[in-house]
Amino acid sequence: MRYNELRRSIAGASERILVLQLRELEKDGLIKRIVHAEVPPRVEYELTESGLSMKPILKSLSEWGNKYRPRD
Repeated sequence: MRYNELRRSIAGASERILVLQLRELEKDGLIKRIVHAEVPPRVEYELTESGLSMKPILKSLSEWGNKYRPRD
């Protein structure tokens, strides 16, 4: 996913926090940052094997959150 796609898909996230989180996820080996040598520069992110292994856990957490989210 490209950076701007990520930024648009996460409502309410500030650009600074998004950048910090992406760097931390990359440092932890959960995502891979791919820089394409183009003008203008293009950066994409993808899940690593470790990141992909977390999908079932994150799906369960998301389902739990949706079930217990306060309804207005």
